[in-house]
Amino acid sequence: MGVIDYFRRDAAAPEVKASAAGPVISYHSAGRVIWSPRDTATLTRTGFAGNPVGYRAVRLIAEAAAALPLVCQDESGRYDIHPVADLLNRPNPAQGRAELLEALYGQLALTGNGYLEAVAAKEGAPVELHVLRSDRMSVVPGPDGWPVAWDYAVGGRKHRFDVSQGRSPVLHVKTFHPQDDHYGLSAMQAAAQALDVHNSASGWSKALLDNAARPSGALVYGAQDGGSMTAEQFDRLSNELEAHHMGARNAGRPMLLEGGLDWKPMGFSPSDMEFHRTKEAAARDIALAFGVPPMLLGIPGEATYANYAEAHRAFFRLTVLPLATRVTAAISAWLQGFTGDPVVLKPDLDQVPALSAERDAQWARVTGADFLTRAEKRQLLGLPAEPSDD
Repeated sequence: MGVIDYFRRDAAAPEVKASAAGPVISYHSAGRVIWSPRDTATLTRTGFAGNPVGYRAVRLIAEAAAALPLVCQDESGRYDIHPVADLLNRPNPAQGRAELLEALYGQLALTGNGYLEAVAAKEGAPVELHVLRSDRMSVVPGPDGWPVAWDYAVGGRKHRFDVSQGRSPVLHVKTFHPQDDHYGLSAMQAAAQALDVHNSASGWSKALLDNAARPSGALVYGAQDGGSMTAEQFDRLSNELEAHHMGARNAGRPMLLEGGLDWKPMGFSPSDMEFHRTKEAAARDIALAFGVPPMLLGIPGEATYANYAEAHRAFFRLTVLPLATRVTAAISAWLQGFTGDPVVLKPDLDQVPALSAERDAQWARVTGADFLTRAEKRQLLGLPAEPSDD
């Protein structure tokens, strides 16, 4: 059953197959968009545009997955020239394959949802593909709980993509979310607390530097007669401190104390607070949520050459390849609903430099297995069957 089969609505069909839990899902969500307590716009602004660790993690995943070489094949063989491959290589006049897939993977990493629009003629295969922003999309569930349309809202205007004749003009790829039936859970949401800690540590460090890297203190008024400062004296002292002893430009300027005033430093020193370690721990948590080894993000640690090479291999094996394999499989199944051509797109593992050692070992192991037939060896290596003589 392909992806499009979930969206088929044929009233004349003698048999209708649907999930028994579909109506319950429909009543539970009632067509409402369910957002997490941390909205997408805020997370994108603070976790991607305003945080170097989150920014680099998203870019690493999106760029590495988009740069993977893809193969187009079916049961009979691989194709160097094929309409599906040509469409993905030049999806629209403004983008190539790398730009399109990088935007799609970036949306998945930021929001947990990725939307791809197919621009097709009245009857036939798509002629263009476009990535739609996830924060503008909302699912419209039908009576059985499955999506029957998508709404794309921009500046008070809304466009609806309807599912017609079993074809969906929009492909929705999402990550797993245990508490939402229609939307995925992004790594940005899982790393939200670590992002707050990291941003707060950066802000505290900046404020400390602006104050000459000195903790705050208190001015103690110790008049001999036991009296207190007048309102005029207090205002004059506050204005003088703000104008002449605060900010980076006033760092190190001596303070003239008079009238029984005494300076008492307060608070912990930066070494006591160990905010640098707190910031590094938060950065590691962010990298953990995205599945990126910390040393690839420049986070201090065991940064030897052997560890870096192993981290690079683990990054592709555990993060990039599973994501790219799932997304390309979804695109293949979605496009089959338009073309009817049973070709699949998948990453070419033999052309990934990070996996060259593993692939060489697998090729040697399969080649040396004399008990396997030639067809079985090709199948184990992910190659299509050889064409028959006729």
